Amino acid sequence: MNYYEVWVRSTAYHGTEPLTYHSDIKLEVGSFVQVELQKKLVWAVVIRHSSKPTFKTKPINTASPTLPLPTPLIELGKQIMTFYASNIGSVTQLIVPANPAPLIKDLPATPAQPPEILSLPPLTPEQQSAIKRIDGPGMHLLHGKTGVGKTRVYIELAIQALSRQQSCIILTPEISLTSQLAQRFRSIFGEQVIVLHSGLTPSQRRQAWHQLISNDQPRIVIGARSALFSPLKNVGLIVIDEAHEPAYKQEQAPYYHAVRAASMLSELYKATLVLGTATPSVVDYYFAEQKQRPIITMTSVARKNTNTQNRVVVDLTDKSLFSRSPYLSNTLLEAVRISFSRGEQSMLYLNRRGTARVILCDKCGWQALCPHCDLPLTYHADRHSIHCHSCTYKGSAPVACPECGNPSVVYKSAGTKLIVDEVSRLFPEARIQRFDTDNQKAERFEQHYDAIHRGDVDILVGTQLLAKGLDLPNLSTVGVIMADSGLTMPDFSSGERTFQLLNQVLGRVGRGHRDSVAIIQAYNTTNPAILSAIKDDWHSFYAYELSERQKFMFPPFCFMLKLACRRSTSRAAEKAATDLKQRLESQFSGIIIEGPAPAFHEHVAEKYVWQLVVKTKQRQHLLDIIHNIPSAGWTYDIDPINLL
Repeated sequence: MNYYEVWVRSTAYHGTEPLTYHSDIKLEVGSFVQVELQKKLVWAVVIRHSSKPTFKTKPINTASPTLPLPTPLIELGKQIMTFYASNIGSVTQLIVPANPAPLIKDLPATPAQPPEILSLPPLTPEQQSAIKRIDGPGMHLLHGKTGVGKTRVYIELAIQALSRQQSCIILTPEISLTSQLAQRFRSIFGEQVIVLHSGLTPSQRRQAWHQLISNDQPRIVIGARSALFSPLKNVGLIVIDEAHEPAYKQEQAPYYHAVRAASMLSELYKATLVLGTATPSVVDYYFAEQKQRPIITMTSVARKNTNTQNRVVVDLTDKSLFSRSPYLSNTLLEAVRISFSRGEQSMLYLNRRGTARVILCDKCGWQALCPHCDLPLTYHADRHSIHCHSCTYKGSAPVACPECGNPSVVYKSAGTKLIVDEVSRLFPEARIQRFDTDNQKAERFEQHYDAIHRGDVDILVGTQLLAKGLDLPNLSTVGVIMADSGLTMPDFSSGERTFQLLNQVLGRVGRGHRDSVAIIQAYNTTNPAILSAIKDDWHSFYAYELSERQKFMFPPFCFMLKLACRRSTSRAAEKAATDLKQRLESQFSGIIIEGPAPAFHEHVAEKYVWQLVVKTKQRQHLLDIIHNIPSAGWTYDIDPINLL
């Protein structure tokens, strides 16, 4: 009889120790098996052989003939489990697919295609210098302004890795960006490129995963966060594009950050890790300096041109500048008109969905709030309905105030749908499309990328989905409708996020394709984040933000843990948080606990949420605290990117 320790792919198992099963057949480490857990069959992965235990074991039900999981992925799972104080069930879901059994239909052979190097533009001197400095294993921070050709650097590094028979992982922060990047890489590497992300159908995702695990040829995997766990045999290059993006942080167990996990994986494979970004995160840049890791700066736009880019600031408090629309200034509308008349594109950015974000009675002051979350409801005019963007509540738009009967219900604070209505009114002949997370599947950006790139859309309206990494040759006008809306968020990261988003949005033009203009509308035009973004001065912003973080002890000057308690009443949640704070302060030294305080979303799904924020210089303190918090009604987020 053979005994094996396995990790089960089930969130029902919260333990940190593997389970032991037996089998008559011999299995390799990394083999996929089905075992019984709580009277249900679940998939699992063998992590080690075991001697006969002192307790009775259950048999392994099925062993899949799929090739074993690469050992580095098992080791990565162990490190993530330790680093994020997680459990086996949630970590195994990262590295084992829902069904690792072989496909019934044989996969077609995909012979390796040699790179068509002649189809690539020549490297600029700055790109050549960057490639020379990105050498050897470990993290390299590629700080390149928008338009300097970071993708061309990634391609050259991939060519080098493939020549060494090593695979590459290229991550993007959003699924919507994979189309553009995959198209660029496939034009060079053909069928060696595999796209893998959660937006694929289960069948597509399963086929891509099996294509990777069953083939020894080097591959280039492109995808969002989960692509990091691709079953590749030998990885030589890991690229995290737009590395500053918060989408790289998983918001549920095991709460990992792709940058940290990629660093672990690069060490296991002795691979080169590249963090590419125009606006490095304050934490990443600080630690790169402290650890003396290479910081490669690129400032020269790759496409040589004589085209001009103007940036114009519009004061939202000056209503005389908004005679044609209460939301779009005359300056912005004129820029859109000129672009439209030339057959060029315009992009209007507003990081708010829906038609109106505030619904209230102008007589008694009643406001439409979610009955489950107590948060303001958003009005969607196209459906004439009100939605909560925190839970699943939907309702009919009120025609009168339910409190006083006043028929004059006011809709305020514009969202992207209202901007589409405004632009449609002002430019009735324009082809307009909206892109945000309210899009249905057929409306999503990745479904329309080719048409947008060709110029078949005149005016794009959207949220931050449009801000990241897009290179649109027909785009000549960018309008930021409310540049400082993010600064109203009560969080330590609001300044950094505002700067990053503005820099990304403004970077959609000025890439050398044509003359362009960016119109920035804001209430507070003197805020350091706004000013630095307009001037494209990252270093000034970094120095200011770092001093603020040090003054108030926020990362990178501490490690942080957010603890949240949910109870049926606010008083019960507050009491539970207070009790835990007192217990933690008596048990642990060298920690600072802020709170308890109501969470930013205080009332969620008919529960009240209060939170504690723990700060310390020693990360191990946070791991110890996680293992000491109550299980009922408590959640945690270690290394949170915000406190909202």
